[in-house]
Amino acid sequence: MNEIIYRFIKQQTCATICCTDEQGIPYCFCCYYVVKPKTGLFYFKSSDNAYHTSLLAINPIVAGTILPDKLSKLITKGIQSRGELLEEHHPQTKDADEIYHKKDPLALVVKGTVFTIRLNIIKMTDSQFGFGKKNIWKRDEQ
Repeated sequence: MNEIIYRFIKQQTCATICCTDEQGIPYCFCCYYVVKPKTGLFYFKSSDNAYHTSLLAINPIVAGTILPDKLSKLITKGIQSRGELLEEHHPQTKDADEIYHKKDPLALVVKGTVFTIRLNIIKMTDSQFGFGKKNIWKRDEQ
């Protein structure tokens, strides 16, 4: 993963994830997250009975955004991404709990499951590098 993109993602705390229902109607939810840059994996924790958990079981394709924790009206900055939720027993999910709770140990007291999204494309906009400047990372171009 591009170092500029990873540094930005690492500094923020909350993402918005969008999934769709059976009719293709979008539904967004916010979550705390951890990213593993070498593999492009994105982890979040959620309760098993959350509405978005049931939607993700139907359609694992997701999109998401990450904005700066502190917004600036003068600088446009953020991440847009697409990926897919990996099944619970997928080999790349085996360390999900450990990785997530290492960064957020307080989450151990909250019931729920740590989910893994395999990011496939990330586009970062940062107007401080010039208007229209984008950093793009694609899994298939690693």
